[in-house]
Amino acid sequence: MEMVERQIRSRGISSQQVLDALERVPRHEFVPEQYQSQAYADHPLPIGHGQTISQPYIVALMSELLQLEAGDRVLEVGTGSGYQAAILAEIIDQVYTVEIIEALATQARERLERLGYDNVEVLHADGYFGWPEHAPYDAIIVTAAPDHIPQPLVQQLADGGKLVIPVGPPGGYQTLWEVTKEGEEITKRNVTGVLFVPLTGEH
Repeated sequence: MEMVERQIRSRGISSQQVLDALERVPRHEFVPEQYQSQAYADHPLPIGHGQTISQPYIVALMSELLQLEAGDRVLEVGTGSGYQAAILAEIIDQVYTVEIIEALATQARERLERLGYDNVEVLHADGYFGWPEHAPYDAIIVTAAPDHIPQPLVQQLADGGKLVIPVGPPGGYQTLWEVTKEGEEITKRNVTGVLFVPLTGEH
């Protein structure tokens, strides 16, 4: 509750469904034991394999940008610990999430099942190519940074869908983009500067 009040609501996140989800999901369950005392702090944390769980504010911001409704179908690229997927699962009926590191995919799947998130499906695969079997998606969220917007993800967006993605070089200045698809027209909005781990894979 303190995390939500001090780090999220006070910085302008106003979506009640996002705030409620952040209050309900036990963030400490998604961080390694040695970092649990910092689980609700205002910064990212290592989760192993060179990956991180994002800062709570960034999770909230990206979730709010998606403008989700209960019946939406959402794809997440970069499952990591599973925390972002759990936040989404509190808001919508079905979440599909893809993780390229097999150990993280396995851990996240087991953790989400243990916590009762039976509306999340985890796939070990290269998320650059999305998950075409379940497309189109009303929203796609990417939690690692490629150096360009992956065309397969744009193609898997439903008409009117949103893609929220950080883009930029590893360790350099990255931009969080909100991409909206209306028919054949794609519009992009620069939201803010961010720092994410790089999106790895064949690309």
